[in-house]
Amino acid sequence: MAHIWVRAEQRAFERRVGLTPEGAAKLLAAGHQVTVEESEPRAIGIAGFAGVGCTIAAGQSWVDAPRDTIVFGLKELDEDGPDLRHKHIMFGHAFKGQMDGPCLIKRFKRGGGTLYDLEYLIDENGSRVAAFGYWAGFAGAAVGVMAMAAQELCKPLGSIGVYPSKDILLHALANLNLEAAKTAIIIGAKGRVGKGARDLLEGVGFDTTLWDINETKHGGPFPKILDHTLFVNCIISGPSAPVFVSQSSITADRQLRVIADVSCDPNSNFNPIPIYDRSTTFSDPLVRVAGGSNPLDVMAIDNLPSMLPVESSKDYAQQLLPYLLSLDEIGEGVWGRASKIFEHHLKQI
Repeated sequence: MAHIWVRAEQRAFERRVGLTPEGAAKLLAAGHQVTVEESEPRAIGIAGFAGVGCTIAAGQSWVDAPRDTIVFGLKELDEDGPDLRHKHIMFGHAFKGQMDGPCLIKRFKRGGGTLYDLEYLIDENGSRVAAFGYWAGFAGAAVGVMAMAAQELCKPLGSIGVYPSKDILLHALANLNLEAAKTAIIIGAKGRVGKGARDLLEGVGFDTTLWDINETKHGGPFPKILDHTLFVNCIISGPSAPVFVSQSSITADRQLRVIADVSCDPNSNFNPIPIYDRSTTFSDPLVRVAGGSNPLDVMAIDNLPSMLPVESSKDYAQQLLPYLLSLDEIGEGVWGRASKIFEHHLKQI
């Protein structure tokens, strides 16, 4: 059986966790060993994990865990950390041309460990088995609405908070009283991310245009995007993705005021919104790409579901649990496929 070590997250504002106490109890009942690190920011408290029998460890002590331990986190590790000798389950952000990808893969190569990237846990049909997508879309659209309100007040948006529930977030947005036209376009509307964005926007009274592959397969430009005040990008960037908003769009005649780039790949060669060059954060949520009387802001926070950490954690953990239960067969199924993807990229270094 496997020893699963749930590490504390290192990213600021990251309060999610990929395992709940209820899920940990099922892993323990199946014969797995579960260690959970202490983490003050985590939205699900340590007492629940201790109560079901998990071993509790100090934050970031996974470095000294036995070699055969499987270290489970969500977001990437600090760049200046040690070489990686364990099996790690996390979102590595290393396989799509991201700037920091080679550095992470080299740490695994030097340490002899393996990355099982959560983005690449796929079934036999190539579909992801677990995703935060719905809550990323929901939260990303919410920040887009907040950015529109901040523009109307001629004030910086400021730091984004964490909300105990989606109902509290919706109530806060409903009180913003936007004067601008509530028109939004969602690209990738048929997926989980798009559904989350649609539910949020319709919940606060936006008129939404829903696009997916049929509307974008012919390639750009897409002047209709500029006719909406808010654009929410929900597609996964890749070689086949067209450019949705180009540099020329900034100075074009447009209604567009805010882009919520939920996919958030500014450092990828396949970024479909190549008008900004950095991710944003909860403390600094926007990049202004056009000022003056017709501003344009881009939101590109890469851990959006942490805005609703309890709901997003429970949803994701429920999706992933059946596969964590199979970690004693880590060379097979979704884990075997993820390992092969990692090995392919390892050979490129």
